[in-house]
Amino acid sequence: MHVTVYGIPEKPAAIIFDIDGTLYTNEEYIQNQIDSQIRRFAETRGLEGLKARNMIFSYRDEWAKLNGGKRPSLGNVLKDLGVPISETVEWRKELIHPERYLSADKKLAETLAVLAASYKLVCLTNNPVSVGRKTLEVLGADPFISGIIGLDTCGASKPDPKIFELAAKRADTSVDRCISVGDRYDIDLAVPVETGMGAILVNGVHDVYELPAILKK
Repeated sequence: MHVTVYGIPEKPAAIIFDIDGTLYTNEEYIQNQIDSQIRRFAETRGLEGLKARNMIFSYRDEWAKLNGGKRPSLGNVLKDLGVPISETVEWRKELIHPERYLSADKKLAETLAVLAASYKLVCLTNNPVSVGRKTLEVLGADPFISGIIGLDTCGASKPDPKIFELAAKRADTSVDRCISVGDRYDIDLAVPVETGMGAILVNGVHDVYELPAILKK
């Protein structure tokens, strides 16, 4: 288990889950999401593939140096390089196919069923809502999630604070009664911690299985 707890509210009412890398563990699929968008960036901007990749990762490294080591999301990097969020949304809808990589996870469904009995469960994803929904359906997790907020919900990518605020509203509770769960601190947890949410860093779905026991402590 590789769980790090950054805080749990006294009376938590909602859990805000990241999807990719959190509710499933599949490095090939995550890498495919990145690679397919870089290829599309190169094609649409008339760049050689390696040059496009170097441009994206060089920008990300420089941004991190200027922002205390925090790593920006790929969506935000592309936006800064001139690709509107609306364009990224369309790329992702076309290029990302969770059903090709993922399958039903009975233990995840059992875990979410336990959690949903005590908390509202909301998902935040930097993919479009349709991709997030399809991912949850493939995993068998969809029945337990009360809402999904995606890249196309408000035209912003995590870690934009308004996305987390919207998640609390969707869960019909206050920010300080939410717990954010994700696999990337800078993207999924830093803003929640700053705004008073609870936060739990996981290293894939096997850590998610442990959440009912962690939250009982």
